[in-house]
Amino acid sequence: MSSPVILGKSTNASKISIQRTVLLTAVVLLVVKMLAYYYTNSVAILTDALESIVNVIAALFGLYGLQIAAIPRDSNHPYGHGKIEFIASAVEGVLIILAGAYMVYEAVVQYIAHNTPTAIPLGVALTLVTVIANGALGLWCISKAKVTNSVILASSGKHLLADTLTTLGIILALGIIYVTKWYWVDVLVAGIVAIWLIITGVKIIKTSVDGIMDKADEVLLQNVIQTINANRNTNWVDVHNLRIVKYGTVLHIDAHLTVPWYITVQAAHDEVDALSNLIKHTYGHSLELFVHTDGCLPTSCGICHKEPCGERVHPFVHRIPWNTS
Repeated sequence: MSSPVILGKSTNASKISIQRTVLLTAVVLLVVKMLAYYYTNSVAILTDALESIVNVIAALFGLYGLQIAAIPRDSNHPYGHGKIEFIASAVEGVLIILAGAYMVYEAVVQYIAHNTPTAIPLGVALTLVTVIANGALGLWCISKAKVTNSVILASSGKHLLADTLTTLGIILALGIIYVTKWYWVDVLVAGIVAIWLIITGVKIIKTSVDGIMDKADEVLLQNVIQTINANRNTNWVDVHNLRIVKYGTVLHIDAHLTVPWYITVQAAHDEVDALSNLIKHTYGHSLELFVHTDGCLPTSCGICHKEPCGERVHPFVHRIPWNTS
């Protein structure tokens, strides 16, 4: 079994710093959107402002989750505290759904009250500022999430991009209202935005639940297998029972490695280290790699291409490509 390799303290600090930026930006944009609603009395802009309240609360939960996830493992949490990321992300999804439901209610109320937006050009100008800021921040979060392997940053980025798209829709609606005086469009867009947010919240919750339930990341698993296939050592007779579980920034990889039965314990350990170094070099994630070594059996000869081998009892037949099955 290989010794676990833990990397990424700087990665945790980077994620926390990014999330702080998300929180600060969310507060500023909330103020801007509330000003836009104050001047326009538009229910569509109100729904956008309500979503910004969710952004602030979600950013707070996200920051708390990242701080907890960064706590080193202890005797009570041998795999660390990374699972909190999934819980924080799920909370964000629930808040988004609640905000969407309230927006539907507010849209109905405003429709019954025959609400009429005012000062539309000023509202569009203020809202456009939030579009640029949210879009840039959302793309930044997603790019950093790919580097740091963070569920929270990915959720924040998707939420910000969803906010950007809905705000663009609101700006378009205000333009239509300004030109046509079709004030009912304001309420219609508010309802569409609300439904879009509810769908986004459901997707975020599903991703979080999958993480909590340790659902296999099929793409990552397939990529790891392809890497091992492309760099397989002649002493790696077979690799099986490969599993990958994510806890925060740390990937836990378990596998069984079949090696020639006659090599020394030290030689088998060297093969495990070679496998570990290959994965670390390729993916650069913080990871723990636990490998159980098995000695080959006579039935392994048909798939073993090690030559020369003084213990071979059957001829080599064909090389089996490793896969997820």
